[in-house]
Amino acid sequence: MAAASHREILRILSGIVPGMFLAALDQTIITTPLPTMAAELGGVEHLSWVVSIYLLTATAATPIYGKLSDLYGRRGLLQGAIVIFLAGSALAGLAQTMPQLIGARALQGLGGGGLITLAQTVIADHVSPRERGRYQAYLSGVWATASVGGPVLGGLFVDQLNWRWVFWINLPVGALALLLCWLALRHLPQHYERRSIDYLGALLLTLGVASLLLVAAWGGSQFPWLSAPILGLSAMGIALLLAFALQELRAQEPILPPRLFRNDIFRVANSCATVVAMVMFGTTMLLPIFLQLVAGMSAGRSGLVLASLTGGSVVGAFSSGQIMRATGSYKRQPLVGLSLATLALILLASMSADTPVVLTGAGLALLGVGVGATFPVMLVAVQNATDPRDIGAATSAVNFFRSMGGSFGAALLWSVLITALSYRLSGNGAPGLPESGIALLQGGAEAFAKLSPALRATVLPALAGSFHVVFAAAAVLNVIALAIASLLRELPLRTTPSAIAPRSAAERLSAD
Repeated sequence: MAAASHREILRILSGIVPGMFLAALDQTIITTPLPTMAAELGGVEHLSWVVSIYLLTATAATPIYGKLSDLYGRRGLLQGAIVIFLAGSALAGLAQTMPQLIGARALQGLGGGGLITLAQTVIADHVSPRERGRYQAYLSGVWATASVGGPVLGGLFVDQLNWRWVFWINLPVGALALLLCWLALRHLPQHYERRSIDYLGALLLTLGVASLLLVAAWGGSQFPWLSAPILGLSAMGIALLLAFALQELRAQEPILPPRLFRNDIFRVANSCATVVAMVMFGTTMLLPIFLQLVAGMSAGRSGLVLASLTGGSVVGAFSSGQIMRATGSYKRQPLVGLSLATLALILLASMSADTPVVLTGAGLALLGVGVGATFPVMLVAVQNATDPRDIGAATSAVNFFRSMGGSFGAALLWSVLITALSYRLSGNGAPGLPESGIALLQGGAEAFAKLSPALRATVLPALAGSFHVVFAAAAVLNVIALAIASLLRELPLRTTPSAIAPRSAAERLSAD
């Protein structure tokens, strides 16, 4: 197979970019309206599940998409993922209770698990790792539009229309994505091999991850860390994941082929991506709460401030891609990026209600640049070190571990916030002061604004101090990610796309 021309690659990009935009927009537009959703639907104690359940179902679906695409091709699966995502979006917009919203988000995640993974796999099929920086501008443009516009658009919907529009906006965008995907990718080869799929492995993996996610979400808030429910869920989660590992060893077509884990680059890159995702997703979920409750910003204004975080991540990703193209190396970027992100988190840990907006935005932008410079490197490093027969499974594995880290990060940092706030408020004798952090957050920004000056003078420092603990915990996680990134082995970047690359690592190295 000959390498694709620049014109052919642009045509392929036109078919996958709309799906990527849909997924990127959903990740950013939902951050600003989260407090308003909780206030209207009730059940703020389940707020983390609005984010986590999407990540959980996307996590479970991602390896299946990757494996199926290796067997049957990418186009049909990508179109199916868009349809499932749109169905979930419509139901989320119609939700009347928090459980209904969480259920709709679960369906969204089943579709969303394929949108980015399959798009990244198609890119790997037709663009070499070394040349990917040439097209990073197009991909960064997608993320820039969604990253900067998402939080702002979400805030405008809350302030001017209704939070439900954050889901309904997906319908026209998704219809366009479906059409362009069909037109641009209809000439890609489709494979129809009759092979068994490891559905038992997928089930064991989903149940195991869900059990451990419940531990992170409930530990310290719903139940004490050493209580029977938490210890029982921990034991069940570990047992299910061990059963999953044994199933993968015996399955004919494992969801996550064990041979991938023999590669040290695969192990290190995925470990780093998991921890970085814990930081990124966890802080992204909690920052709107800080900006609206502690800093007293409107939903629209908090969206503008959050745009500095997501915009910074685009700058970091684009810069990282260009450096990889120019130098053919990739290890230095995450080391520098994660160092910058750690400094940013230390800065955020010192924020208060009186912190100037410019300083807050600068800290968020620095965090975005650091994290943005890291994620693309981990993906390219894995794809570069993987045999072409496993490129779909390897790409989905990166997104799987990233989603798993995001799920745990969102739940864990939410639990840290609730625990710290409840501790700070416990024993305070001021009349009307809620004893529980959950009770304080239940009413959202409007109820918080109605507190008397005396109560607010007590609550505000407690809430700000609790966020200091959250950002400090995120900084510790980021240092762990930096230590892992230092272990990443550098392999010369391939100059051929995966679709025409040699099958073995030895052949690939001799070819390059």
